[in-house]
Amino acid sequence: MTAFKYNRLNKDDAAVLLVDHQAGLLSLVRDIEPDRFKNNVLALADLAKFFNLPTILTTSFEQGPNGPLVPELKELFPDAPYIARPGQINAWDNEDFVKAVKATGKKQLIIAGVVTEVCVAFPALSALEEEFDVFVVTDASGTFNAMTRDAALNRVSSAGAQLMTWFGVACELHRDWRNDVEGLAALCSNHIPDYRNLMTSYNALTAGK
Repeated sequence: MTAFKYNRLNKDDAAVLLVDHQAGLLSLVRDIEPDRFKNNVLALADLAKFFNLPTILTTSFEQGPNGPLVPELKELFPDAPYIARPGQINAWDNEDFVKAVKATGKKQLIIAGVVTEVCVAFPALSALEEEFDVFVVTDASGTFNAMTRDAALNRVSSAGAQLMTWFGVACELHRDWRNDVEGLAALCSNHIPDYRNLMTSYNALTAGK
């Protein structure tokens, strides 16, 4: 029996792929509340900025009903590779997207998108086939309902992808609070109201010490 090996995220070997977070497609997300979902997507984007991770944006068939990329993502990553796919449903079928991924030189791919069973699952499976380590951010990916979400996540996890949340990703990348207490606390506080309350209480208790 092969011993389990904990393959943890490494900020020096990870890239973030934000797949099809488009205005039209976001209207299809029903497995998580709209406000919470958008918060989670922006939290993932913010942690990508915080850890200086290469980030790739892609959209599918923007001129159709899928609509444009969520504007906040383009604002956060004005210089990131931005691949507007003319029609390929699986982002990995687009040569420019794959080139951008491989140009990062990173082995670990942190993927989120809309909808989970297509825009996340298809490139995740394709990347696994090419021996990338894939980490799917479940709470920054959305779809029609719990049934389709669970089917998609079961499919990618069975193929070898790790399922995580944005908060788990942030903590695993950070490793140790002492690396930057204020930075990680601010990231968490900006996207988790209860965490903001925790930090407010902590700051009040430690003021003047």
